[in-house]
Amino acid sequence: MNLPNKKEIRKALDSFSKKEWFIFITLFIVVIISILLIFQKINQHFVIETPSRGGKISEGIIGVPRFVNPILALSDADKDLTTLLYSGLMRKTIEGDLIPDLAEKYEISKDKLIYTFTLKDKISFHDGEQITANDILFTINMVKNPIFKSPQRVSWVGVEVNKINNKTIQFVLKQPYAPFLEDTILGILPSHIWESLPSEQFSFSNLNIKGIGSGPYKVKKIKKNTAEIVTYYKLVFFKKFALGEPFIKKLIIRFYPNEDTLLDAFNNKEINQISAIDPKKIEDIKRKRNYRVETTILPRIFGLFFNQNQASIFTDQKIINALDKAIDKERIIKEVFNNYAVAIDSPIPPSLLDEEYKLIDSSQKLLPSMAKTVENRANAINILENSGWKLNNEGLLSKKVDKETIQLKFSISTSDTPELKRTAELIKEDLATIGVEVELKIFEIGDLNQNVIRPRKYDALLFGQIVSQESSLFAFWHSSQRNDPGLNVALYANLKVDKLLEDALNFLDTKERLEKYIQFREQIKKDTPAVFIYSPEFIYVVSKNIKGLSINHLNVTSDRFLEINKWYLEINKIWKIFNK
Repeated sequence: MNLPNKKEIRKALDSFSKKEWFIFITLFIVVIISILLIFQKINQHFVIETPSRGGKISEGIIGVPRFVNPILALSDADKDLTTLLYSGLMRKTIEGDLIPDLAEKYEISKDKLIYTFTLKDKISFHDGEQITANDILFTINMVKNPIFKSPQRVSWVGVEVNKINNKTIQFVLKQPYAPFLEDTILGILPSHIWESLPSEQFSFSNLNIKGIGSGPYKVKKIKKNTAEIVTYYKLVFFKKFALGEPFIKKLIIRFYPNEDTLLDAFNNKEINQISAIDPKKIEDIKRKRNYRVETTILPRIFGLFFNQNQASIFTDQKIINALDKAIDKERIIKEVFNNYAVAIDSPIPPSLLDEEYKLIDSSQKLLPSMAKTVENRANAINILENSGWKLNNEGLLSKKVDKETIQLKFSISTSDTPELKRTAELIKEDLATIGVEVELKIFEIGDLNQNVIRPRKYDALLFGQIVSQESSLFAFWHSSQRNDPGLNVALYANLKVDKLLEDALNFLDTKERLEKYIQFREQIKKDTPAVFIYSPEFIYVVSKNIKGLSINHLNVTSDRFLEINKWYLEINKIWKIFNK
C-alpha cells in the first residue's frame, strides 16, 4: 500500500467543506494534546527532583549574641550561631544519632576508657587554615581551664587529652562513661587565631563575635547599631564543610529585643523564619499562605519540686499523690500553651530515649472530659480524708497533730515568666477546689536562682529541668547534687536511685542502660519527690518553600540547625539515569 503524495493530500484537503474542516482541526488538536500528555507522563516517570544550590533564608532571633564561641556560649543566640559556624569531632543528626564530623573515625578501647579519633583529610577552617590535632588539644584545654568558666567544663574535668600526631587525638577517661561521645560535638576553635591571646582578654576579645570555625556557614558581614550592639549577621555557605556543601547559599540572622519586635519584623516580611513565640499567636501565623509551622516536644520537664526540709507535710507521699490528682494538667496545656505541650508523669521527657529505649508512655493532646477531672479531684479528697484531713468551716483542709490543729497549706515559688506565672495561678485554683491553700511567690529569674533556689528556700518550686542528655538525669536526681551548686532541686535522696544512675552512665550496653532507666523511673514514681506537669513544644515557623528541614529530635533549640546543610529552596529536574 502506497502512501498519498503531497498533491493528493492537498487535493483531499481542498475538497473539505467547512464542517469537515472543523472536525479535522478539532481531531488534529486532540491528537497533538494527547501526544503531549503522553510525553509528559513519560517524562514525569523518568524525571526526579534534586536539590539545587541557591536561595536565601532570613531568620529572626530574640536576644543578642555575645559569645559566638563554643566554649563560652550561654544564650540561645550564642548557641544558634555556634551551631551554624562551628564543627566538632562528632555531630548529632536530627534523628538523635551521632556521626563523625571532623573525625574520619574513632576507636574505643576494650575497657571503655580510651577514645582515639582520627581526623579527616583536607579539613579546614573558614579562613583556609588546615585543622589538626593541635586545634582539638587547644580547644579542650581552654574548656578545662577554670579561668574561663566554660559551661562545658564539667564534661571534660578529669579527661586526659593526648595528641598522638597531627591527625590523631586521644582521650583517656578515669572510668567508663556512656554519654562521652556526646561531649565530642563541642565546636573546635582555630588555635592559630586564639593561642596568642592573653587569658585575661579571652572573654572580651572581638573574636568572640567574629566566629571563625569550620561549620556549614561562615561570616560574611556583621552589622551593629549605634550602641555597638549586634543586629545582623550575613552568613554564606562554607564549601569545604566536612559533611557536605550546604545548598542554601545565604543565611541572614537578625536579632530582636523581644517577641513583639520579632513578630513586627516577621509581619513586615523583614524575616521569613521565627521561633520562641507565644503559642497563642500561632493561629494567626497559620493563616499566612507562605509559611508552615513545625513543632517538636522539647526535653524539658516542668513540675512542682517539693522541699521536705522546708515543709514537713511533703514527707507524706499521700499528700503529694493527692496534689498530683487534683492538678488539671490538660487545662494548663490548653490555657497556657494553646495545646503546644504534653502532659507528663515521669522525670524522663517524652523526647529523650523514647525512640531507642521506648521508656515513655505515649502522651496525647486529647483533653479529658469534665467528668474525669471531677473524678480525679474526688479521688484526691478521698486520699486526704483517709489520712485524717477534714474540711473546716472555711472550706480548707486541716488535721489534728499532737493536739494541735494544722492546716494543709504551702507556698509555691516560681519565675515571673508569663508561662510559669500563669501555670502557678492555675495550680493554685485547682488545689483550692480540694481545700488546699497555696501562696504564690513570684520572683524575677535572677532573684529566684540566687536567693531561692541556691539556698533551697522554698516549700515547693515550680520550675523546669532541661534534660538534654542522659547525664542530665544524674545532675537532677543523684543525692550528691542536693546542695548548691547541685541541681537536685527536689533534695531527693535514694541510695538505690544513686546506684541506678551511676550504673547507667557507666554501661555502654544499650540493654543494660535500658533496665537501669526503667528502674529509675519507677522508683521516682514510687517516692513522688515531685509532681511532673508538662513538657513544652518547640514551635518553628518556616517558609513553605524550604525542603529537607526536620526538627524531630531537638535536645536544645539550636539543634534545629544541625542538618542545615541538607535544607534547600531550589530544585533541578533531571532524568533518573543521570542522577548520580
